[in-house]
Amino acid sequence: MAYYRQVGEVPPKRHTQHRRPDGGLYYEELMGEEGFSSDSSLLYHRNLPSALVDSTVWELPDLGTEPNHPLRPRHLKLHELFGGQEWKRHDVVTGRRLVLGNADVRISYVVAGEASPLYRNGIGDECVYIESGEGVVETVFGALPFRPGDYVILPRATTHRWLPQGDEPVRAYCIEANSHITPPRRYLSKFGQLLEHSPYCERDLHGPTEPVLADGTDVEVLVKHRGSTGIVGTRFVYPEHPFDVVGWDGCLYPYTFNVSDFEPITGRVHQPPPVHQVFEGDNFVVCNFVPRKVDYHPLSIPVPYYHSNVDSDEVMFYCGGDYEARKGSGIGQGSISLHPGGHSHGPQPGAYERSIGVEFFDELAVMVDTFRPLELGEGGRAAEDPGYAWTWAGRGPKQ
Repeated sequence: MAYYRQVGEVPPKRHTQHRRPDGGLYYEELMGEEGFSSDSSLLYHRNLPSALVDSTVWELPDLGTEPNHPLRPRHLKLHELFGGQEWKRHDVVTGRRLVLGNADVRISYVVAGEASPLYRNGIGDECVYIESGEGVVETVFGALPFRPGDYVILPRATTHRWLPQGDEPVRAYCIEANSHITPPRRYLSKFGQLLEHSPYCERDLHGPTEPVLADGTDVEVLVKHRGSTGIVGTRFVYPEHPFDVVGWDGCLYPYTFNVSDFEPITGRVHQPPPVHQVFEGDNFVVCNFVPRKVDYHPLSIPVPYYHSNVDSDEVMFYCGGDYEARKGSGIGQGSISLHPGGHSHGPQPGAYERSIGVEFFDELAVMVDTFRPLELGEGGRAAEDPGYAWTWAGRGPKQ
């Protein structure tokens, strides 16, 4: 992040006494990345942040995956995963269903109306895209209001809970990394400032503005972490509520960024996907395709050219507008397309020709490109449209 922020009360000098009104000490905690060698923040607690009174197993939902074999492009209809009023009993943390995953990143989907438990991901950062709905994420750093189109970035080990508001469900597309998630390095100065050619700037990033203080005893926090057999869960019980931070400062904290603040980069001829990039993690990138003017060369073809991105699997989540290149494929709001490395992909039949002369695309999609193959989770298998792979040819395998 490298964008300094201060919230609440902190002493004028770090690692020095910070006293309560009654003369007692607040307890300083350094939350930092990469072994004291990267971004960090200093948090000042009313209680000892390390105190525990219980630790038990939290049984996680099904996180198993199956290879995309035999290899084929896939269409996954995520809106079919949660039917009727089912969302009213789900929360954004425990209600997630795994759609796709590999050793670097896991993509889940949830439709929720309940407040979540307190939760901490000890494996990596989370980037949660809000397809619809609104509410507040309360964190140990403070509160983050969220609305449709927001990316909610939660650094690894940030204790937080999701609180939906209003009568509509929260539809959340959850990207969980095994690493940190940051703005693309090419958009940052050597000191971490977003540069002039970046499609967004620090004014577009919204962090907490004041502490969230809560009281309580024997408070549970669900923790997702690494185990010898993969990803496991633990249920911690703290003697006092972990939302006890009176102030903090530094360059590591959660924030939101709304997709409407992304300024698209366009050109006379079709621009490649890196111009749409918004974040990156180890072995994956996150891009967004937003409403924009398109190619203005007199002979341009505005939809993407057919391409074999031989090092990547491409995952596109369609979350608004009308995606020009996918007309005729059955893809709509809430769909995912998975186009794996080893398969040449591009526009549906007729889209190439229809796009000539088009000046504006009204589309909204979130793309994740991974540099290791993605496998299908139980949610992905449950939501699959089995006929998608054959839509370019107009017929499937012989019976």
